[in-house]
Amino acid sequence: MSVLPEVRDQSDSYSLLHLIQGAVITQAISVAARLGIADVLADGPLSAQDIAARVGSDTTATHRVLRALAGHGVFAVRPDGRYEHTPLSDKLREDAPDSMRGFALLMNHPTLWEEWGHLYDTVETGEANLPKLRGMGALDFFHANPGYARVFFQAFGGLSASETAPILAAYDFSRFGTVVDVIAGRGNLLAGILQQAPDVKGVLYDSEIATVDSPALFEGAGVADRLTIEHGGYLGKLPSGGDAYIFKHIIHDFSEADAVTALRNAREAIAPGGKLLVVEYVIPENNEKHLGKTIDLWLMLMLGAQERTRAEYTELLAKAGFELTRVVPTSAPISVIEGIPV
Repeated sequence: MSVLPEVRDQSDSYSLLHLIQGAVITQAISVAARLGIADVLADGPLSAQDIAARVGSDTTATHRVLRALAGHGVFAVRPDGRYEHTPLSDKLREDAPDSMRGFALLMNHPTLWEEWGHLYDTVETGEANLPKLRGMGALDFFHANPGYARVFFQAFGGLSASETAPILAAYDFSRFGTVVDVIAGRGNLLAGILQQAPDVKGVLYDSEIATVDSPALFEGAGVADRLTIEHGGYLGKLPSGGDAYIFKHIIHDFSEADAVTALRNAREAIAPGGKLLVVEYVIPENNEKHLGKTIDLWLMLMLGAQERTRAEYTELLAKAGFELTRVVPTSAPISVIEGIPV
């Protein structure tokens, strides 16, 4: 007599399996981005054959990739078999507002895949593995590998640019006389602040190489007459007398000691009554899915650095001579952590 196997609820197992196979979807999205499929669909639905002809790929293979992605809401297949955009796939267009194409290309880069293959070593030892793997720190490796650096910084630059409008909508910068943006790169956020607040003056502080394109950016934004550029390093002496000092996606790159040093430099430079504005992901202290929790793993793997909770930022700011007064959330996963000198 045969005994039939017990029927069990396997929904949890298959839910986990979908997560485990996330790397497959990552690769499929990256391939679609690299081929430029989202761009050729910008004018309307197309068959897999037409898409393949336009991007130079195999028809059957293209159909199979799109079919898999459509099951995750990235592209959609119409009843007539043609593929069209969804709100998600539209963000793979190179010219889309808040495009994620750059990030999709980064996630398919073999250098990145090699690095993530060593996450186990970082978790086992608690130490950043990239310096061990490459024999140098992250910045030195980027300088030695400009092709990869370009892909990496375009990806994170695009992500950072997508946060500018939510920050400007959530926080009022018009109260300040002078805003100093520390290690701000080209200065996209500062340009937005000056456009929004016509009475504010800005100081962009970063290395000379990082700011080479900044004058053209501020000229194009129509705010160059209210902007000065000063050059210096990550832990250098900051321009003095500002009413607000912004550190956007900088403090999370530092070790605890260097983070305290950078913030103390702001404490020494800030005008009486000024504000410290640390713009970062603030990790929720619950089981909520949050972008900061995955970015935190990047920081751990590459730099031995970290994202922080509100409590951890309260402690960090106190070490540098600031009191955390409030955390202002935005419509993006990022928040403005406000502090005052004490």
